[in-house]
Amino acid sequence: MSSLAHRMNDMLLRAAEAGGAEDMEAVAKLIAESNQAQRPVVEDLLDARLATEEDFLGALSSSLGLPWEAELKPRNSRRLKDVCSSSVALRHRLLPLWFGDPATQQQDENGDLTPEAQTANDAAGDGGPKVLALCTYDPFNFHARQAVTQAIPYQIQWHMASRTRLLQGIQKLYGVGADTFDAILKARDPNDTAAMDLNEETNVLDEDDEEASVVKFVNAIIRQALHQRATDIHVEPMESSLRIRYRIDGLLVDVPVPENIKALQSMVIARLKIMSRLDIAERRLPQDGRIGLELDGNQIDVRVATVPTVLGESVSLRLLNQQKFNLDKLGLIPAVRSVVDGLLQLPNGVVLITGPTGSGKSTSLYTFLSEINTIDSRIITVEDPVENKIEGVVQIAVKPEINLTFASALRSILRADPDIVMIGEMRDLETVEIAIRAALTGHLVFSTLHTNDAISGITRLVDMGVEPFLVAASVRAFLAQRLVRRLCQKCKQPVNLSAIQLRAAGFSAAREDRTVYKAKPKGCDSCNHTGFYGRIAIYEVVVVSKAIEDLIVRRSAEATLKELAIREGFIPMRDYGFQKVLQGETTVEEVISVTAIDMTLGEPD
Repeated sequence: MSSLAHRMNDMLLRAAEAGGAEDMEAVAKLIAESNQAQRPVVEDLLDARLATEEDFLGALSSSLGLPWEAELKPRNSRRLKDVCSSSVALRHRLLPLWFGDPATQQQDENGDLTPEAQTANDAAGDGGPKVLALCTYDPFNFHARQAVTQAIPYQIQWHMASRTRLLQGIQKLYGVGADTFDAILKARDPNDTAAMDLNEETNVLDEDDEEASVVKFVNAIIRQALHQRATDIHVEPMESSLRIRYRIDGLLVDVPVPENIKALQSMVIARLKIMSRLDIAERRLPQDGRIGLELDGNQIDVRVATVPTVLGESVSLRLLNQQKFNLDKLGLIPAVRSVVDGLLQLPNGVVLITGPTGSGKSTSLYTFLSEINTIDSRIITVEDPVENKIEGVVQIAVKPEINLTFASALRSILRADPDIVMIGEMRDLETVEIAIRAALTGHLVFSTLHTNDAISGITRLVDMGVEPFLVAASVRAFLAQRLVRRLCQKCKQPVNLSAIQLRAAGFSAAREDRTVYKAKPKGCDSCNHTGFYGRIAIYEVVVVSKAIEDLIVRRSAEATLKELAIREGFIPMRDYGFQKVLQGETTVEEVISVTAIDMTLGEPD
């Protein structure tokens, strides 16, 4: 081993130790293996998560004497993109920070150039010093340094930042898929749709594809969404741009895109329609389709919906990972878990899950089915569409165009000797009546219903035209749920709330002052600086007891039903959420926002 390599390894070991690595033998082994395989050592160490990213890279920058950038604020974005092309920046993961005379780069408290510095920098013009500040997270990436030397004819001043922040900064500056996009525009006529390889059949999101094409550009958009844990992608034509947004943890996030993406709008939308086997010539009517994708060996199912607008077709993609379902992953509190376990052992009856669109009902249904999917049970589902495939379960997709509706499919499968039936949604009276008939004849039926809470599910069925005595005789339980954002477990912060404040927020279980948690204002690298990472479900379950059956038959009001349910042990959704708050899983504000009571936290009078 050369003396240079030895010094590099020693520096990496010290930086890893400063970054909190506990198993230094594992670090040394990984460094040796990476060197032997000629892989990027820093990249491998970050991927292995043997040390804290921020502390490890910060210690490495200190050892090398490179400036550490706690916040990344590129200055004069247009000039930076001219000096450092997207192909260089994205391929080698480098972010340009400023260009000009280092002496003129004084910043104010916001990280922007002072007026004096800006004036001096502008005055330097083409005759001033040519220095480009480039930020990296891997100072030992000599391949990148060589590429920069060949592509950029200026002096380089190297800086360092965390990988997470740097990759976010690159995407924000250049836009997702910018390197591919620029290559497309340079190499091809934007008006030549036939030349864009739109019909390429591969649905593997291969990051290593060298050829610039619309296929690769669209794949980059989808791949980035999956890496950011997005559940939806929205491609929306605007007057002068093509807006792309991801839904992450329930919130829509604007995605930076190349400035002139409007030039490829029709080709991007056409590619998405071809991938989902839709009619690209039909632009006047909405269409629905599906895409089967593969990323890192994992199967991704994508539901696609197009809607014609005055500015062109808008495309929405729902990303469905083929995940493994497990009841433990729902994180049910013990009281609700015992009720759910009992419901899953029922020989017959209807169990309804209620909640608005996007509240996680399908995930709960699939989890329940997976839990009772045994060799001695025959389970048949009717869905629109089939979102996840479960081994050993007979799943039927509704096709209204050939008259395969929920009702018609349900009538047929009852003759196919099922033990357990799952209906994707109770949409009409006919479907509900057949489901109730199935329950009364010895089948266990699971389905969903759109209501605000569990109790109102009873009223909803009666309003649809079901006789109250049939509801009382067949329905075993109503389960309502909502999704709340989960606190990032690495950066959440404690906060003390008084019992008065908690009761003012509607938590009936609050009897004393409590220490709960809130999101860190700017988060951390792990949560993309949001303070939240993922979502969890909060529930309420109403078991239809004998006493509740009597009230249903008598058409009692919802308030009366709820009062009795509480006396029998019913836990309202807000109190369930309070338990999750106490566990440090979410915040008071998150629970309040989804439980429909308009209350605010504030100081008591």
